[in-house]
Amino acid sequence: MRKRFEQQLEIGLKPISETRIFTKSRDEFPALVAALVLIFTNPDYNKQIFSMLERSIMDGKNKTGRPGMDLWKIFVLAQTRLALNIDYDRLHVMVTNDSVLRQLLGIERETGFEHEEIGLQTIKDNVRLLDDKTLKKLNDEIVKVGHIVFKKKETEALSLKTDSFVIESNVHFPTDYNLLFDSARKALDMIDKYKDNHENTQGWRKSKDWRNSMKTLSRILGQASSSRGKFRERNIKKAANNYISKAKVLLSKLEKSILIFDISDVKDLAVIIDLEYFNSMLDKHIDLVERRLINDETIPHADKLFSIFETYTEWISKGKINKKVELGKRLSITSDHFGLIVDYHLHENITDSEVVIDIADRVLNSYKIDTWSFDKGYWHKDNKELLKSEVRKLIMPKKGKPNKNEKAEEGEAEFKKKRRHHSAVESNINELEHRGLDRCPDRGYDAFKRYVGVGVMSYNLHRIGKEILKQKRLEEKSRQHLRAQSQ
Repeated sequence: MRKRFEQQLEIGLKPISETRIFTKSRDEFPALVAALVLIFTNPDYNKQIFSMLERSIMDGKNKTGRPGMDLWKIFVLAQTRLALNIDYDRLHVMVTNDSVLRQLLGIERETGFEHEEIGLQTIKDNVRLLDDKTLKKLNDEIVKVGHIVFKKKETEALSLKTDSFVIESNVHFPTDYNLLFDSARKALDMIDKYKDNHENTQGWRKSKDWRNSMKTLSRILGQASSSRGKFRERNIKKAANNYISKAKVLLSKLEKSILIFDISDVKDLAVIIDLEYFNSMLDKHIDLVERRLINDETIPHADKLFSIFETYTEWISKGKINKKVELGKRLSITSDHFGLIVDYHLHENITDSEVVIDIADRVLNSYKIDTWSFDKGYWHKDNKELLKSEVRKLIMPKKGKPNKNEKAEEGEAEFKKKRRHHSAVESNINELEHRGLDRCPDRGYDAFKRYVGVGVMSYNLHRIGKEILKQKRLEEKSRQHLRAQSQ
């Protein structure tokens, strides 16, 4: 049974509330530590956040059995990974050796006492218990904490800025023929896994040769496609025909094997399920290569797939210099004048202008808004009409040529000023990318959404921590001044 985390006062155990905070460091970690210590030591913040974690992680589970990792540890580990933009291996080393992080987790003891350790797989398994829905609610609570720390007045309205950027998936640049090879390679990997469990598997003695042959044919096709010789088109079709012919023979052999493979345990079942999936991907990409390179068809965008592993990946063309194509998902963030991200929204194959209503529904129900700025990509007449009645000053430049009234509106002094200030959101985006939201290393769409949620929350915690450290430095400076005057 998991617990929130109530640190027992044991001999040699260092209290979390006394975790050392380096107020004069420019490193990311002290700011995160300051914010986390504030949350742990404040009963109101602690109660709200851990109530949400309990509902998410412990709902429907028996309150018996072995104790799992405490909710506080899960929360701290997830934030530390993204705030410092490190992988699980580095996080594991820090948990084992960094005394500040260990004290923050509640496992650091004085010299001479037993050294408690947390395994790498234990860290991974527990951090993955967080889900996107819970993280959004947690972020709302973190923002409330931030507004208290920044001393926001209760009646103070927010000045918001909304913009989007791309979080890349962990995928290679996709072409039909290299995705075909990925499918064949992974299908043969599943065959090898099955052979490990069944030594007498018939018909796959040369699985390594199959892999090498497919790789060779894929490279020949790639070289033909990139060449600029006289017979380029003829060479491409010839290479594509050879590649597809070999792939079809492999597909047929794989399909026959699935029918005769015995399933003796759960491992075999998992292998067969994966094999069936990679077979379907092999079949799909044989068809795509044949249509595009042999039949000279133009493949509709809806038929394309940009990764057989991260199937949610979108092909995003931004049209900017040196960044023509990005593979991943768009994320819209809405930040206030304190620099806190009050809302974030992952795009599901939709444009910027199509997410405004969803964002507005959440934000307008939670905050009082004074001004709200967008770039041209979010403009739509329906979006403008919706927000104009709810926000004192809406900054939403028209996409395209403005009419007379729109031109007059965009020429107003306040409109121009707020439009210039909108570029400040780019610094929020840059810091998010610095926190790890430039490219997601985790596998699967649920993991992608969790990674984004933790990244936004760790950004907000770091922002709050920086303000706490700033206030502590000012307090120390004031005390030094008073002492100097008294002398």
